[in-house]
Amino acid sequence: LQIVESGGGLVQPGGSLRLSCALSGGTLDRYAIGWFRQAPGKEREGILCANSNDGSTKSTDSVKGQFIIARNRAKNTVYLQMNSLKPEDKAVYYCATEPDKNGCLIGPGVPLVKYDYWGQGTQVTVSL
Repeated sequence: LQIVESGGGLVQPGGSLRLSCALSGGTLDRYAIGWFRQAPGKEREGILCANSNDGSTKSTDSVKGQFIIARNRAKNTVYLQMNSLKPEDKAVYYCATEPDKNGCLIGPGVPLVKYDYWGQGTQVTVSL
């Protein structure tokens, strides 16, 4: 299974970006998907995840109502729609698969090893 994130870049505060997480070598429906980010000098943190069966999602308070996760099964791709971006959202963003397709858990206390396949990350910078 390979995962490739894309869509990062430089955006002004208040702007939006949509990140993509494309899977190859496997079917998206088999996995729960998590989105993570790692800001400079900080540990990687989980921010959002989505189950496969019913599409239910969980998010951390830091991005609730600001970021949205969505799937396109035909394209085997998961998206992270990021709105109202702030300078503190600057980070490398990663997606990863959880082999339990209904195993969406995210946030403090959820070990990163729960997610097995990771992409290489895409940089998001929020600045004037």
